[in-house]
Amino acid sequence: MPDPDAPVIVWFRRDLRLADHPALHAAARSGRPVIPLYVLDETPGVRAPGAAARWWLDRSLRALAGDLQARGSQLILSRGVAAEIVADLAEETGAASVVWSRLYDGGAIVRDTALKAALKDSGMEAESFNAALLSEPWALKTKTGGTYKVFTPYLKALRASIGDMSLHDAPKRLRAPRSWPSSDDLDAWALHPRRPDWSTGFDGTPGEAGAQARLHHFIDQDLAEYARGRDVPAGDATSRLSAHLHWGEIGPRQVWRAAEAAAHRRPHLQASADKYLSELSWREFNHEILFHHPDLATANYKPAFDTFPWSDTHTALAAWKRGRTGYPMVDAGMRQLWATGVMHNRARMIAASFLIKHLLIDWRVGERWFWDTLVDADEANNPANWQWVAGSGADASPFFRIFSPMGQGERFDADGAYVRRWVPELAKLDARYIHAPWTAPDEVLARAGVTLGQTYPRPVVDHDAARRRALDAFKGLSSPLTPP
Repeated sequence: MPDPDAPVIVWFRRDLRLADHPALHAAARSGRPVIPLYVLDETPGVRAPGAAARWWLDRSLRALAGDLQARGSQLILSRGVAAEIVADLAEETGAASVVWSRLYDGGAIVRDTALKAALKDSGMEAESFNAALLSEPWALKTKTGGTYKVFTPYLKALRASIGDMSLHDAPKRLRAPRSWPSSDDLDAWALHPRRPDWSTGFDGTPGEAGAQARLHHFIDQDLAEYARGRDVPAGDATSRLSAHLHWGEIGPRQVWRAAEAAAHRRPHLQASADKYLSELSWREFNHEILFHHPDLATANYKPAFDTFPWSDTHTALAAWKRGRTGYPMVDAGMRQLWATGVMHNRARMIAASFLIKHLLIDWRVGERWFWDTLVDADEANNPANWQWVAGSGADASPFFRIFSPMGQGERFDADGAYVRRWVPELAKLDARYIHAPWTAPDEVLARAGVTLGQTYPRPVVDHDAARRRALDAFKGLSSPLTPP
């Protein structure tokens, strides 16, 4: 007869919450003791989080540990090769089963598939659940049975597929095992950035409570302005839920239901809610792409870009990373990123386009920098969005769409508020010149205390010349818009 005291191990990964957590819900309903486990995974082939994301992870794990403690439980921490740690803990504790939430990047799929088979071969149950997506990335098919390569029909199919939105409440108590296994000390993991530690100004409140508070603030205060104001970097109309969603402190079903409920209560919010749900669906689309293209962060989705003549201009790359390109909208975004660990979405597009098309630097270089410096760096969104800007991705912006940093600034930061905040050496410059300070008369620069080449750099490249160079490089590709 099965031992009723044999525990269930709940392996937490990027699902650091208790509510609407199918694996945890199943473990609690079993009536067995529950051992919550988090592994700082060092499996070869599994992409480790970047420095800024580890800062978020540190605080999120502390919040999760506190939430579990309030329910009579503990979070067990361990560091190393995840499959070995999980299997060893299952054997040590005599676990009846191991449950977890699915991940969709290639390294995780290989790891989890092998672990599930090994656990079952050892006589244990192993089950995975969907906690991260509205739809599994293999579920939606085109009329011909293929996968979606264009977002608009994907969005239509996704919205048609969404059915029951009932959510699981967080368990009130979790049954404890007879004894707790040993656990690492989170402080010993040293997840804070070092040499240098630039995390003092990082933005956000990691943890499930922070995610719920952010969602409620967005729905109550910012959703009404979302459709109109989401592209204004100086404003605060975006949801700022991306890091919470990446780490699973909140699930997309919870967010989707909250937005739809708000639009139902206040019909004037419908347009903004639809726009926001479209952006949430873009996240789903990116995960589908990642699932079917596990090398998304390292290989062009469109192979024609494999022959693109990228530059290796290290000086220009360093200027871009430091926010010293001489283009204020680019520099403002890059400085916001370094100071806070986040960057407004419009600024991300401007900065990415500049690196790829003005500097002709490989999108993968920028993707790796964002991976290390964004607290919301996501294994699907980050490479997919970089490839979208480059023109090499699915349903991508064409390469020949080259943003003018000046035009983008005039359109989305007309009074220069965003630039003035993040590029303070230009704070006193007249709005007419703030997005192109090199065009300002000497007396205007002098009154603003700006000396080009000293207090603020001259442009690292000429916009018109860079645009011509990029278009010439693009013309050399064969069938560049043909998807795989």
